[in-house]
Amino acid sequence: MSEKDTISIQLVREALLQSCAPGTATDEVLHKVGIDPALLLSPGARVPATAYARLWRLLARRGDDEFFGMDPRQLKSGSLAFLCRCAMVQPNLAAGLTSGLGFLSLMLEHLPAQLVRQQSLAEIVLLEDDQAPRRAFTYFTYWMIVHGVACWLAGRRIPIMAIELRCPAPDFCDDYQVMFSENLRFDRPRTRMIFAADCLDLPIKRSPEELKRFLAHAPANILVKYRDPESLASRIKHDLRQLPAEQWPETEALAHQLCMSASTLRRRLAEEGQTWQGLKDSVRKELAIVWLAEPSISFVEIAARLGFADASSFYKAFRKWSGTNPGHYRSLILNEAS
Repeated sequence: MSEKDTISIQLVREALLQSCAPGTATDEVLHKVGIDPALLLSPGARVPATAYARLWRLLARRGDDEFFGMDPRQLKSGSLAFLCRCAMVQPNLAAGLTSGLGFLSLMLEHLPAQLVRQQSLAEIVLLEDDQAPRRAFTYFTYWMIVHGVACWLAGRRIPIMAIELRCPAPDFCDDYQVMFSENLRFDRPRTRMIFAADCLDLPIKRSPEELKRFLAHAPANILVKYRDPESLASRIKHDLRQLPAEQWPETEALAHQLCMSASTLRRRLAEEGQTWQGLKDSVRKELAIVWLAEPSISFVEIAARLGFADASSFYKAFRKWSGTNPGHYRSLILNEAS
């Protein structure tokens, strides 16, 4: 993870909320990890993700809790290591996730979880009681652990199609959207993460040496690597979301708008691991998933909004992006909400 990756100071405040006494104790902790305490008074401030990882590690060590004191049963130091050891001996990601979720369900009182496979979609559902929802930071910390370990077990990033949460939307969502998915939905009946089911068949082939290296760098390596919100790719995606698909520029026109040559544009995007076509497909997928959750919008209209010639072309593209068809995804979302 490079130093240019940053975390909102809001997440630092959230991490400190239940795990560190305010005042002198907080200042001492922040100084130790290289964060200026004065930044807590600047809502728009950002800190290096590596500093946030150091904060997580220090708070876990001091409180003997790898979950920031957010559950009555502490996630004691060593829990992440034990979770990984149990999961890595499983044959595939489905079995590894089942093992890991089972362990976390035993350790955390308020967040029992279950892995569910429904045809081409999979979801991890939190089987919470009827108490008030946890705060958004609690849920996202849980997803950070589960998703980060799943990606390590599989040896690749597991794309998230959507995350639904029982809690209201927090004042800041940008970091969560970049870390996990643009499609975050709040005030939902259940908290769950949705992804393509074919990921569950990925084999797990991790050695004890790889586990040792993984744990040596944790939790920095389970803070999902993401790009700075001010990166070129992020700015382009933001601009695309503001325009109808038929008005999206071609490469030359986009480069002209950005006051650079087409070759420079391609090089800059390549440096960020992106392509122009990939950015367009990413935004189309994000918008499709949002609109599929609205039953009043037909597949034909979604196809037209995304710039496809017809609904059939949209179907093919959506299956390529997500591994499932739009009808199945809409059925899953709407049945859950009813």
